[in-house]
Amino acid sequence: MATIPSHNVLTKNYHSSPSFKTTSSSEPSFIHLPEKRSRVAAKASLSRTNEASLSAVISRLERERQGLTDGGGEQWRTAEDFRLRDKKTEEERRLRDTWRKIQGEDDWAGLTDPMDPVLRSELIRYGEMAQACYDAFDFDPSSRYCGSSRFSRHEFFDSLGMKGSGYEVARYLYATSNINLPNFFSKSRWSKVWSKNANWMGYVAVSDDEAATRHRLGRRDIAIAWRGTVTRLEWIADLKDYLKPVYRNNLRCPDPAVKVESGFLDLYTDKDTSCKFSRFSAREQVLAEVKRLVERYGDDEEEELSITVTGHSLGGALAILSAYDVAEMGLNRSRSGKVIPVTVLTYGGPRVGNVRFKERLKELGVKVMRVVNVHDVVPKSPGLFLNERAPHAVMKIAEGLPWCYCHVGEELALDHQNSPFLKSSVDPSNAHNLEALLHLLDGYHGKGERFVLSSGRDPALVNKASDFLKEHFMVPPFWRQDANKGMVRNSEGRWIQAERLRSEDHHSPDIHHHLSQLRLLPS
Repeated sequence: MATIPSHNVLTKNYHSSPSFKTTSSSEPSFIHLPEKRSRVAAKASLSRTNEASLSAVISRLERERQGLTDGGGEQWRTAEDFRLRDKKTEEERRLRDTWRKIQGEDDWAGLTDPMDPVLRSELIRYGEMAQACYDAFDFDPSSRYCGSSRFSRHEFFDSLGMKGSGYEVARYLYATSNINLPNFFSKSRWSKVWSKNANWMGYVAVSDDEAATRHRLGRRDIAIAWRGTVTRLEWIADLKDYLKPVYRNNLRCPDPAVKVESGFLDLYTDKDTSCKFSRFSAREQVLAEVKRLVERYGDDEEEELSITVTGHSLGGALAILSAYDVAEMGLNRSRSGKVIPVTVLTYGGPRVGNVRFKERLKELGVKVMRVVNVHDVVPKSPGLFLNERAPHAVMKIAEGLPWCYCHVGEELALDHQNSPFLKSSVDPSNAHNLEALLHLLDGYHGKGERFVLSSGRDPALVNKASDFLKEHFMVPPFWRQDANKGMVRNSEGRWIQAERLRSEDHHSPDIHHHLSQLRLLPS
């Protein structure tokens, strides 16, 4: 199946080199083989080229001498390619030495204005892990697998063109659609479907055992990515828009004044025991997996461990809520008592809870960075009138009301009108688009600074699921399409929709064990 990569695409400008052949044997036998081939190639080329091509031959030989070929000697990269490569190498070295600061140890003080290049790179990287949830999700109501992941978890990153991510998906996350968010869940039009009451919600991944990955990250990383909404914003209207104490849904909390939006809380905690995918709540699934991974890697003396949670839109709300839950349950502590940093990176996320929820997150040490487009309506909801921007005296009076919200963490505000690539769009779905946010991150260098793309990330990705790029770039809107809508030919030559879900994408057998230890299930 043809797939479109969602990861950081560095389009390399390779050019085919001329083929140099010779049958001459007059060269001295003691000449080093690569040098001998270069001389023979030069003689053969010069004998059949005119003066105009001489400089090109000399240039190629000089690049070979400097080791600037791709390894096979038949192609070469541009100077821009090597600039980006060297820049990436330097950023990886800095990440290895400063990853705690990049993860928000000091609340990102001094890292956003001017924009730290390593922080920018990490924000884009985790944003692409959230984008992967969209690229893998089956939105097609004509598919009997609508609402599921198009790929097995063992093939997840490879199938999305993210082979070099350095992560392996440990568990898929599911939620029941039997709650009042009809504009968020996707369902098939057919009667025979993979599940009538579940939707795939994201995944838990862990960085792999490769030495290169550990060397690049500077630690072992548990990453949790939550699916949100690509363009449809109707789900905002579905929110009940009132705050609910978290303890009412059996979340551990020492303070009954800690409240979050009731729709987010129900989505996170509800389950359907008749469905094999959502018989455990999204909460139970993520807590069990984090517990398992922390027990496995938390006390490794040779490497440190981090937990990073990411999500876009409604997925950003789930990211904040689940990170709070992980910390409140004490799952970010190893058996020896070592504290594991928990960081949340959200993109275009809404408000989640009240002022006391914000304060409790801070007490638990959970670090939150929210990346937003200033023209996006979602980060302004819920709590349109009573929020952190209201006068302190007003908030103090209204803090007990069920619709008084407060954003958490640090905000990085971007403006799509600063990008010369994007239209001056008034379409709210464009302002909310995740690929557009990642594009804005790539060009952001600080307040008042000129917009200049930094990593070589392809601007065409913006139009993957939108019509946001300016016309003269000639990138078709909504260009990402699944090959043949998932139809494949079987051995008899008939077109069918291939079987997709595998047993390893279901819940693991040890989930009961971990949930029982957490006292979330009867022993």
